[in-house]
Amino acid sequence: MKHSLKMLAAAAFMAASAIAAQANEFRLGLITPPPHIWSKAAEAFGAELAEASGGAHSVSVFPARQLGNEAEMLQQLQTGALDMAFLTVAEVSNRAPDFGAFYAPFLANDIGHAARIIQSDYARDMLDQLPGKVGVVGLGYGMAGLRQIVSRGEVTSAADLEGKKLRITPFEPILDFYSALGAAPTPMPLPAVYEALANGQVDAIDMDGELIWVLKYYEHADTIIESNHMMFPMVGLVSAKVWAGLPEEDRAMISELMNKHLSAVVASYVDKEPVWIDQIKGTGKTFVKVDPSFFGNVAETWNAKWSEKSTALEGLRAVAAATSG
Repeated sequence: MKHSLKMLAAAAFMAASAIAAQANEFRLGLITPPPHIWSKAAEAFGAELAEASGGAHSVSVFPARQLGNEAEMLQQLQTGALDMAFLTVAEVSNRAPDFGAFYAPFLANDIGHAARIIQSDYARDMLDQLPGKVGVVGLGYGMAGLRQIVSRGEVTSAADLEGKKLRITPFEPILDFYSALGAAPTPMPLPAVYEALANGQVDAIDMDGELIWVLKYYEHADTIIESNHMMFPMVGLVSAKVWAGLPEEDRAMISELMNKHLSAVVASYVDKEPVWIDQIKGTGKTFVKVDPSFFGNVAETWNAKWSEKSTALEGLRAVAAATSG
């Protein structure tokens, strides 16, 4: 009897040890501030993963560049020093140029169309190249809103932006867009943008409707241009080194739950972007809505350059055509 009790106790101890060995406290980094939709989605993903795993897994979320900028976080993912991240596809495109095709000017007609493009099978299949090329596993896409322009000065034509210092996210596709326009694209991290616009360090900024409204960039604007010239996807990533060490059932759980919350991010932008745009219109600032003709041949110049850099450009154009209705 005593022997049986010892055997049971030993078995229980071994089972508990196995569970403990498989438990993980993941760290997830991103650049957005805590109130941002991406940051809230990361927190919700972490909470649901902890619940679904019975407390075996937890996620500590580090928003607002606490772990560094996106390039630094991507390096940490590659080494396994960081477990997970929600990063702009912009940063991924710096390592895997195919992803630059998502920023083709006017690829999406509106925010709903952008959602259909990034949730397509073609877009998901593009993630397959990330472990080999970048050292990360892409589980799915989120997004921010379409890009708009906020200017300190009056803008009545694209010529008014020529030579102007215009803040951009630091990555090639958007740099090429504004270079073709004749502006002086100025890479700048998000936390520096408000003061830079306020004190005239930059003349204009490239930004989505959410942050124009929520972070009050309109306060230092004379003209706000609703151009919808570019979509801005985000991707949920896991370190390939971390992923390789996870049991299959944990991979399935993480993938399912992260995709659930990334899809919720996409749905949030589809619902809320029109509201933000209406709120911006109500600020009393000069508000101008333009179409692709406003930018002249900038789109053609960009497409000619990126058709040589990205093998995915034609494929995404085909997806956009098929989902435009």
